[in-house]
Amino acid sequence: MVPIRAVRRPRTTCITPLHKYYVSMDSHDDPRLAHLDSASLRVLAHPLRTRLLAALRLYGPATSTGLAKRLDTNTGATSYHLRKLEAVGLVTEDADRGTGRERWWKSPHEGTSWVTTEFLDDPGDRAAADWLIGTYAQMNARWHNDWLEARHQWSRAWQDAAGDSSSELFLNAEQLSALNRELHEVINRYSQGDREANAERVKVLLYSFPAPEPHL
Repeated sequence: MVPIRAVRRPRTTCITPLHKYYVSMDSHDDPRLAHLDSASLRVLAHPLRTRLLAALRLYGPATSTGLAKRLDTNTGATSYHLRKLEAVGLVTEDADRGTGRERWWKSPHEGTSWVTTEFLDDPGDRAAADWLIGTYAQMNARWHNDWLEARHQWSRAWQDAAGDSSSELFLNAEQLSALNRELHEVINRYSQGDREANAERVKVLLYSFPAPEPHL
């Protein structure tokens, strides 16, 4: 768990998804999350589209011109890929901000969820899911490395509060599922309610998987 101040990241740095994403979690009833099907999974599995969606969730509504500037690309590319994301409901037009000259875009969701086992039978779906998982894992690793490099800029209280731990358990599949559900219940509990005046955005990374042969 590490605190993150987005304003410290240079503009040309790859934007990573601060939003929540869940893999193989029972989250289909959560209206805050975009639940991926085959079509939306394949659309999102694209380098620029993941960055566009992340930027909208992190920084709020924006125009294609503003997004192009932030992500160091061109307006034609951002406009094209925003329309692809719109077609599957991952972004929508912000009618309250739009003008006759340029459209504003926003993300209608706080996070993304999908169940990997739903996409095992189709090779294209499986490749898209594998790409997304790998991409988000790399992005999260960069978030953690950013914290390690910048942690001395934070107060002693924040450095003490941040956590970095690893545990080895012996569980069956049912127990691991139960563990993940309980951990996400705790995270969701802390995400509810009013934000404290001195609160910072905190990144919580959770990985749990079988590891019969650890690499030393």
